[in-house]
Amino acid sequence: MADVIASLAEAVLQEARARGLRIATAESCTGGLVSAALTDIPGSSDVVDCGFVTYSNEAKQTMLGVDQSTLTRFGAVSQEVAREMAEGALRQSRAGLAVSVTGIAGPGGSEHKPEGRVCFGLATAGRMTLTETRDFGALGRSNVRKAATEYALRLLLSAAAPSARA
Repeated sequence: MADVIASLAEAVLQEARARGLRIATAESCTGGLVSAALTDIPGSSDVVDCGFVTYSNEAKQTMLGVDQSTLTRFGAVSQEVAREMAEGALRQSRAGLAVSVTGIAGPGGSEHKPEGRVCFGLATAGRMTLTETRDFGALGRSNVRKAATEYALRLLLSAAAPSARA
């Protein structure tokens, strides 16, 4: 999977560079793995603006402007919070494209929010923010984080290269 992640990161950077896009990330359960994948590629500084690792609810609020009422009503693992995270990353950066990741890597979870559930947000300047939820299953903490990182990169690629099928 590491090779897949590296290839996706390279493709994201190439497409974003070609379109003059800068990228920001807002990560919770991945703990910065999306940013790390992008910045592992030499020369990424012309595309990657910044990354926010907002593991706690307080960090989501203070760094990204996620509303307390959204967290209370929907919980940190929700499309609503993923939306606010991605939009906050755009506001707090010079990026034109932002991805957010919030989920339950495990172990644990609940009946309503099982291990492996991850919510994503994709914000592009001047467009409606997209959100979605993926249930990767109880793959174990490391594998859920890797799967979420790969998926976030695929979302960035789809936004940076709309004609490409990620």
